[in-house]
Amino acid sequence: MSILKLKEAREMPKENLDKKLSEIRLELAKELGKIRVGGVAENPGKIREMKKTIARILTIQSEKKKAPAKKAEPK
Repeated sequence: MSILKLKEAREMPKENLDKKLSEIRLELAKELGKIRVGGVAENPGKIREMKKTIARILTIQSEKKKAPAKKAEPK
């Protein structure tokens, strides 16, 4: 899992953001599943970063829905 920077996420098209979001959620579910079975998290910081990345993507998606399309004004 690569960490998704804010600037990179803002420049990504909606389809790529959706795909990245589902990948990260799946990976987070796998990590949390390992812990629930009785295992130990190999890297607890990774779980925290995945949660932050999910929140980042969801925030950007909601911003894109709310923001009106910017139109170029003629000079």
